Amino acid sequence: MKSALTRLERKILDSVKSYYAKYNEMPTIRGLGKIIDIRSPGTVGRYINSLVDKGYLEREARIWRGLKLTTLDDDGSLPLMGRIAAGKPIEAIAGENELNPNALLLGENRYALQVTGDSMIDAGIRDQDWVIICSQDYADNGQIVVALIDQMETTLKYLHYLKDNFIELRPANTALDSMRYEANRVLIQGVVVAQMRTY
Repeated sequence: MKSALTRLERKILDSVKSYYAKYNEMPTIRGLGKIIDIRSPGTVGRYINSLVDKGYLEREARIWRGLKLTTLDDDGSLPLMGRIAAGKPIEAIAGENELNPNALLLGENRYALQVTGDSMIDAGIRDQDWVIICSQDYADNGQIVVALIDQMETTLKYLHYLKDNFIELRPANTALDSMRYEANRVLIQGVVVAQMRTY
């Protein structure tokens, strides 16, 4: 079992994960220092050593880019075999890359919710699906959000800003009606960034 992280260690680890997910390689010590706003390479190195000691990073070589994320390797990557058509057939070509689910789903300020109900079914979100939420208190018009209404109940809906300081929470189901509220009654708690389903 891995040891608990301090707030700064968690920030550094999340930054490493985000960089790896974007570039498919580890950042340099100086590059990571710029990301987390720590100027001293020695200080960054000490935190990296702490993450190694706590089991979140693992050294593959005596160089910085020889580190790897054990959280990714523990769960394992899947072979990425290419693309498959859901319309016209395409040539099936096996690839040599890997797809890491954690790299797609994990990130700073993210959490998961299991969906109950069918109000978002036309958006492809079904009952018992899992949605990955980025925790934030703002959203753009048209995004799927977690909305807290009157500090009492939460719902997953499309967000639409209306005139006269009203908000519409719109389902993705033609059998259901939209809900309209004064803006001060609705608190945005997060935005959907990914979805999971098992069969």
